[in-house]
Amino acid sequence: MDTLNVSANEFTYNIYAEQCVIGSVLADPSILPSVIEKVSPNHFYSEQHQAIYRIIQTMFTNNIPVDIVTVLNEAVKLHIFESVSEGKRYLAEIANTLPSTENINTYCKIVSDKFYIRSLNIAAKSIIEEIQSGEEDAQILIDSAEKKIFDIRQGKDIRGLDPLSNAVLEAYDRLGKITGEDREKYIGAKTGFTLLDTITSGLNKSDLIIIAARPGMGKTSFAMNIATNVARRNKDTANEKEVAVFSLEMSKEQLATRILSTEALVDSHSLRSGRISNDDWVKLATSAGYLSTLPMYIDDTAGINVQQMKAKLRRIKNLGLVVIDYLQLMESTSRSDNRVTVISEITRQLKIMAKELDVPVILLSQLSRATESRSDKRPVLSDLRESGSIEQDADIVLFLYREAYYNATSAKQNIAECIVAKNRHGEMGTVELVWDGKYTRFSNVDFNNQQPPTP
Repeated sequence: MDTLNVSANEFTYNIYAEQCVIGSVLADPSILPSVIEKVSPNHFYSEQHQAIYRIIQTMFTNNIPVDIVTVLNEAVKLHIFESVSEGKRYLAEIANTLPSTENINTYCKIVSDKFYIRSLNIAAKSIIEEIQSGEEDAQILIDSAEKKIFDIRQGKDIRGLDPLSNAVLEAYDRLGKITGEDREKYIGAKTGFTLLDTITSGLNKSDLIIIAARPGMGKTSFAMNIATNVARRNKDTANEKEVAVFSLEMSKEQLATRILSTEALVDSHSLRSGRISNDDWVKLATSAGYLSTLPMYIDDTAGINVQQMKAKLRRIKNLGLVVIDYLQLMESTSRSDNRVTVISEITRQLKIMAKELDVPVILLSQLSRATESRSDKRPVLSDLRESGSIEQDADIVLFLYREAYYNATSAKQNIAECIVAKNRHGEMGTVELVWDGKYTRFSNVDFNNQQPPTP
């Protein structure tokens, strides 16, 4: 317990290892790409070392030669050293005491390990302080503790504010990645619906995406189509990401049956009634084998709350997408009897969860009956049931609408509209999709006959 009262003991940092990392890159700048992948400025305990390494990182990003002279010049400009002579003496000392650049991986590991130990020390003290304050209930304390540990696992600095320079470097690095040869690894996950992905740029990390529709429009099927498409795409790449589905309405078996119908192209009614032909059994067996290989998980816990979801999701190592069916069946830790307040609290927590886990979260929602009283029954944002802050918290809002549902003589019997009613990242519009209720399946309209999105 005594260690919790110590702000920084020798087991939480190693100044010599930090000097060896900086000295190595100054002696041999060719190792910088490898070092930058392993160590970040916030991994250094010494603020002076943080500042020097940040200079080196920035110079590397801007393709400026890195050596003692150029780094010293920038360090003096930023007043890291009081004088040129002091800076020259310190950097020379680092270079002269460097054992060998061949051990750079070991130096990096020591610096990185000390950062994590330091972060755990800070987190442990914070957890104990929250417990001793006596102001929170157990569930909130557990969630807070789990978040702190999760942040450490993700390599985040839990100490607080981060310099703008770090954010700019991260943004610049991401721009390089999404325009490079491996851009598919870094851009938003693809829904599998071409024009929809064009409008939204895919499912972007930390986004809360609402899919809402009146009953019978196929919102669960649409969400499962997207989840399966993402899992399928991830399975076929080296950067495999896992998909988690929380089904609060349907059981795992019911949901799996629906996914099987879509994948095997076997009539969903036949699966429910048990009237399955020999040919269908063959297709089902093939599809079941394939679906079993997808990185996809289903949880059908009834009345689950956001804190319980986060606890489960944090145990998934390579999480890539979360789907929740649906909002109005979720429980809240709020003690309010006002349903609008409760829903607002849940959507706010889900947006925070998406940001903390750095993954897109698809949330299904019901719509109010207001659409039924209008001549044009296409949903609008005000139709979100118990809307509260749903519209405000969401980054993207998608509505599903099928004219044939209301008009049996419609010329668009198998056409569904996906209406992008809100898009924090760009334009809005409407994309037409083919709906096949027999297989609970949405698909792209034939490219040759496809019209541009309706503004």
